[in-house]
Amino acid sequence: MRIFITGASGYVGGVVTEHLVRAGHEVVALARSDRARERVEALGAKAAPGGLRDLDVLRAAAAGADAVVHTAVDYFDAAMGDIERDALRSMLDGLHEGAAFVYTSTGLVYPDTQGVTVDEEHPVDPGSPQPFKIHGERQVLDAGHVAGTVIRAGLVHGRGGSGLLQGMLASARQQGMVAYIGEGTNEWSSVHVDDLAALYASVLGQGSPGTVVNAAAPERTPMRRIVEAVAATAGARAVSVTPEQAVELMGPAAAVLTRSAPLDSGKARRLFRWNPTSPSLLDDLTSGSYAPAAA
Repeated sequence: MRIFITGASGYVGGVVTEHLVRAGHEVVALARSDRARERVEALGAKAAPGGLRDLDVLRAAAAGADAVVHTAVDYFDAAMGDIERDALRSMLDGLHEGAAFVYTSTGLVYPDTQGVTVDEEHPVDPGSPQPFKIHGERQVLDAGHVAGTVIRAGLVHGRGGSGLLQGMLASARQQGMVAYIGEGTNEWSSVHVDDLAALYASVLGQGSPGTVVNAAAPERTPMRRIVEAVAATAGARAVSVTPEQAVELMGPAAAVLTRSAPLDSGKARRLFRWNPTSPSLLDDLTSGSYAPAAA
């Protein structure tokens, strides 16, 4: 299969590209810089020069593909919603009838259920911290001529990556402490990046048009234990702060870090025979890819 992927020079997209190349697919990867081109070519993909704003490049690359995998995102770009809308339109317009499109979403599209597990039938939250992901899902699923699949991932970890975990570790090393909010009992779902990439490969290999699947390992991890593991790895202290103190320390991120909407991934297991086997989040933090010996 000829696959066009965005975000291949990034964290999740790079591992997905690696898995797709290993499975024997011909992968063409969007690359907006020389460094990105070198990265994707090292993974075994062919580079397509351009970025998400290069709509003609996106349309042409999609037109030459059997499937598109969209993993590129910049959460710090205030215009990301508009950029993604236009990029998705171009790629969907380019794809031929019956081609596949795998869209990368997040468990943050669900509301805070205060610990109640959510499956794919649970309504999404219009007030999500990442509302453009909800709009992106709809764009892909409403495109009637393609076989669209949406993957809603938990906290992605593994291979020493993840913006959230790297940020927490860096802050802990710099400040000598890392905070959880209140008692820190709110539980999060997580998924190892290699397990997540394996799900992408399975979706493309089997297909299931119009499907939304959650992607998370079975474990539910309290935020306090995540913070304690980060602290132990960074040689720092884990401390509790009040919600008010958290807002002062973390700004808008404080509201995200108190959420708890664990993901039920049974649908991915049933449809795609997906079976996460990689180390858990806590094991990865304390003795795996984030541990000092593995750095």
